[in-house]
Amino acid sequence: MKIQCLIVDDESLALDIIEQYIERIDTLQLVAKCQSAIEALDHLNNHKIDLLFLDIQMPGLTGIQLLRNISNPPPVIFTTAYSEYALESYDLEALDYLIKPIPFERFIKAINKYYKLKLPTRDSIRTPVQQEVKEKPFIFVKSDKRMVKIMLHEICYIESIRNTVSIYLTNKKVIITAMTISNIGEKLPEVEFLRVHRSFIVSISKIESYATANIKIENQWIPIGRNYKTEVLSVLQNHSIE
Repeated sequence: MKIQCLIVDDESLALDIIEQYIERIDTLQLVAKCQSAIEALDHLNNHKIDLLFLDIQMPGLTGIQLLRNISNPPPVIFTTAYSEYALESYDLEALDYLIKPIPFERFIKAINKYYKLKLPTRDSIRTPVQQEVKEKPFIFVKSDKRMVKIMLHEICYIESIRNTVSIYLTNKKVIITAMTISNIGEKLPEVEFLRVHRSFIVSISKIESYATANIKIENQWIPIGRNYKTEVLSVLQNHSIE
């Protein structure tokens, strides 16, 4: 039986993106798309909903206000452009908190949290990108008119500077390519690499220390972007003992 999903967002583009992501996963089925919390109430009261994708900032009634006024709500994944509501979403026991723009890899991670909650015996989703990286732990990037092989375990961090991307390796070597940082990020396994800023991706295993505003790798301080902070600190705290 497929997981019945409802999307609530006042932005048409956001609705369409989540719909496309749902269509890419065989076990998910979209019940409806709503552009207001009031409209969503009708669907929640009259249809079986297994998973709710809920925007926060909406006119009239916010996503948080909607959730507070539903008895026995389904598991909720918040989708928002604002990171400041993360703490409140945890108080509401939200399943996950996705910051727009939402990469498909991050969407997959949220769906796997649903599986762990509701279908604990089910295997998690593996995307073609994850499968490819696991079988071939390297990537090729174009640099100086050649396709250069880079072993993933040698990457310390990746920095976007104007129209180029610099890949810093453990042997102090730097590979420069004209690819975008987003394109490179799509080829990296999420469990090993983390986007921490619009200009930086880091190897989680290479992190020497971190604070709320930055990360240290190879004696370099890398900033944590405001829009990435909630996700970054959540991932790092999962590896922390306090």
